[in-house]
Amino acid sequence: MANQARIWTVVKPTVGLPLFLGSVTVIAILVHFAVLTHTAWFPKYWNGKAAAIESSVKTG
Repeated sequence: MANQARIWTVVKPTVGLPLFLGSVTVIAILVHFAVLTHTAWFPKYWNGKAAAIESSVKTG
């Protein structure tokens, strides 16, 4: 654990933590966007059409 603690001697926590959390946020948004644009069921799910999702799962 001491090996990972040394990163803060190179990068200040006030800079490193926002960069890390920001990169996690950007990755999560990109993954959601990819799922939203490349599937048929995800937009229906976000619009609250659970019955359409269930029927597509049963038929597909």
